[in-house]
Amino acid sequence: MITNYYTSIIMLVLLALIVLSILISENNRLPQAKKRVFIATNILIALAAIAECTGVNIGGNEYIPKWVIAAVKAADYTLTPMMAGALTMLVQEQNKKNRFLQKILIGNAVVQIISAFQGWMIVIDDQNYYTHGQLYPIYMAFYLLIIVNFMFRMLEYGKTFQKQNRRSLYAAMILIYVGIGMQEVLGTNYRVAYLAATFGATLLYIHYSEFSQLKMDEELIEQQTKLSNDPLTGVLSRFAYVDAIDTYADDLPDNLVVFLIDINGLKVVNDSIGHDAGDELICGAAKCIEGSIGRKGQTFRIGGDEFVVFTTMPHKEIDKALSDLKHETNEWSGKKIDKLSLSVGYASAEKYKELSIKELVKEADKSMYEQKKEYYQISGHNRRNS
Repeated sequence: MITNYYTSIIMLVLLALIVLSILISENNRLPQAKKRVFIATNILIALAAIAECTGVNIGGNEYIPKWVIAAVKAADYTLTPMMAGALTMLVQEQNKKNRFLQKILIGNAVVQIISAFQGWMIVIDDQNYYTHGQLYPIYMAFYLLIIVNFMFRMLEYGKTFQKQNRRSLYAAMILIYVGIGMQEVLGTNYRVAYLAATFGATLLYIHYSEFSQLKMDEELIEQQTKLSNDPLTGVLSRFAYVDAIDTYADDLPDNLVVFLIDINGLKVVNDSIGHDAGDELICGAAKCIEGSIGRKGQTFRIGGDEFVVFTTMPHKEIDKALSDLKHETNEWSGKKIDKLSLSVGYASAEKYKELSIKELVKEADKSMYEQKKEYYQISGHNRRNS
């Protein structure tokens, strides 16, 4: 009766592992390498469960040759530690080799193969019932080492998550230990190790899907944030500018004003004083823009010496904003260069009601180049060299 109940449990375990493997294969957010590890773990749990269940069912069957029983138990004692090793691989960094685990698993496999012929691990009596052999404690030592290794790897893995996300991970580890402990300590009437391993693999998959993906999303957001900010000036980047254009294409505020700003004479500074001075000029321009017209809007650096500002204000306040920018540039002074000149163009949605955001930018660009012409005429600089 107990054997039939145990066989039914193993059948449900196998079905659960099949369903879990299907869920894993259908998860498009899971990296292919991680999918392979999860599915390989499920296969090893299934094979180990089949080996143990087969051994339980054929033990005492007088029609089964002794060598078959010995081979099945050798497979059981080989696959069960491999199952624990596979669970360890689930919580180990990808591409990181665990040589200690490899040596233990290989050593155990060699001992089991030899023992299958020598009768060291199991002793089979005349009625084909098997009992533990004289070297069975060696197998238990191998198994214990792998379980302890799993615990340390799990604790290391847990440290990669925030504290509040570790509790469920450690709870899954405890569940696996309780299941294995019940079977090994309480005996054959408590064969729940593979049921616990299946629950554990399922919970580890859920944890990985939830919290590892959340961690990856956070890293992606961090990368996007880095892309969104210009590393030299700290203002928004061209990447963020493209996103803003898309946003305003769908929803353009009635009082949006686009400012397009270009630094005058940057090439001359780079060529005559050096790129450090040029970078100082670019940073100075960003600071002046942020401190005036960009204070209530978004400032983007879209080129080497070119900035765009999207802000909202009534058309009548534009002159005041330009005056504030002029004041900021007049007051600015750097360590390598003490003069900053900007050409500024603008276009407002209030004035150009029919224009799209891209058309407003083009209008502001035209306005900026009108100022740029005046700068060339007054300064006498060659336009190609400025």
